[in-house]
Amino acid sequence: MQTYPGDPAVSVESVATHDSAGYRESKLTCGTHTGTHVDAPAHTEADGKTLDEFDVAAFERLCRRVDCRDLDAREPIPIDRVPTVAADVDCLVFWTGWDEHWDTDQYLDHPYLSPAAAERCAEQGLAVGVDTLNPDPTPSERAARDEPDGFPAHHAILGSGLLIFENLRNLGAVGERFELRAYPLRLDGDGAPVRAVGVDRR
Repeated sequence: MQTYPGDPAVSVESVATHDSAGYRESKLTCGTHTGTHVDAPAHTEADGKTLDEFDVAAFERLCRRVDCRDLDAREPIPIDRVPTVAADVDCLVFWTGWDEHWDTDQYLDHPYLSPAAAERCAEQGLAVGVDTLNPDPTPSERAARDEPDGFPAHHAILGSGLLIFENLRNLGAVGERFELRAYPLRLDGDGAPVRAVGVDRR
């Protein structure tokens, strides 16, 4: 399972089997930002909302997909890629195609949202989805010196009380407009894995 550098590894251990106990149960260990997941504002904002403070409808989003597959490794997504959207759209999903590098070293070197692009999303009140590990640059030995420090995209979006959906996959299966359904466990927490489903609205 894909994880951010330094985050806990994923493990699934058997704690009961049909033969030993008459039922099957496993112990799952993982970080709250493992695999495909949603970030709550509390992830980077000290006074940000936790997941349980959002109504379940907040995890159903009408999205516009933004094609960024022409961008290279560690290239910023510029502000001019952020469209002005119709009132019924409440999430921009940036399609880089980087999910094809899932679980490889190259996955760390994804394109990322420039701070200005992230701020433009926040100004429009838009949640953000990415098919990458992070809307900000992910640490890597191949990082460039001029990349933004810290988590400016996270702060712009989460700091505005919005959500970020990370590690989405297979965005080519939906059209430019689609509904994203990505429900987390109702945790008093900073994020949680989701089962993300895209429903085409073509």
